[in-house]
Amino acid sequence: MDFDLGVTLAGALVGFVVGLTGMGGGALMTPILVLLFGINPLAAVSSDVVAAVAMKPVGGAVHLRRGTVNLNLVRWLALGSVPAAFAGVLVLRAIGAPDFADRLKVLLGVVLLVAAGAIVAKGVLQARRRAGADETEGVHAIPIRPGRTVAIGVIGGLVVGMTSVGSGSLVIVMLMLLYPALSSNELVGTDLVQAIPLVVSAAVGHVLFGDLQLGLTTALLVGSIPGVYLGARVSSRAPDRVIRPILVIVLMVSALKLLGASNVVVASILAGAGLGALVIYGSRRAPRMSPQSSRRSSDDAPQP
Repeated sequence: MDFDLGVTLAGALVGFVVGLTGMGGGALMTPILVLLFGINPLAAVSSDVVAAVAMKPVGGAVHLRRGTVNLNLVRWLALGSVPAAFAGVLVLRAIGAPDFADRLKVLLGVVLLVAAGAIVAKGVLQARRRAGADETEGVHAIPIRPGRTVAIGVIGGLVVGMTSVGSGSLVIVMLMLLYPALSSNELVGTDLVQAIPLVVSAAVGHVLFGDLQLGLTTALLVGSIPGVYLGARVSSRAPDRVIRPILVIVLMVSALKLLGASNVVVASILAGAGLGALVIYGSRRAPRMSPQSSRRSSDDAPQP
């Protein structure tokens, strides 16, 4: 495949989302390549994983400098994810029959639905944490559960090796469930750093045994690297509560298209999501009067 400017622009958009939210790279890029550009799913997964190697360290380096990374957690996660990611590529190659592209589309669709649900769950868990007790002593004071942590790494590694999806959205939610005392920054930082060896292992596997297309990967890298840098720079100005619903809708629409849903179904979901967003936005914009202000207004009203 020759260099494609459209793929570069798509890579820039996805890179921006990754820098902005810390998630959504594989979950967005692979279906975009498959649905919009007609790329073979096997080649889309391979090229997306290799391109992710250049994106993940950007956010991880920032969190390492801030000290919001639990390196003990990273080690235990990598113990499971690194071999599992490489094994996922081998499994993908072993079952890569001529008709497996269609099966991979279905698998990607299911994983994207899970990823969308995981992002929603992340928001709910974060809201409960903010409404609950204070945070614990800090990122390095969390007691580690080695067995379950390695299991999370294995699950995330297999999914990423086979689909390129899950290194951010799926793993971070499993970490939140297992380590609820970690703050949001610590979760994102730890997840970003643990994803680096994970995607490197998967990328090596795809380079050796996958369907890597150099032109496609180059086009992705040209767009995604400046995109993720710009997203990281403006992340403090764009609230996550705005980005997360958009990401969930995109993931759901992509999943439904990969699963063969009709345009009517997809349009209905988009219309319902848009109507729900308008209702929520309207309720938040509605002015609220405190008892004191309402009493003051009644006192200021002209008396008969």
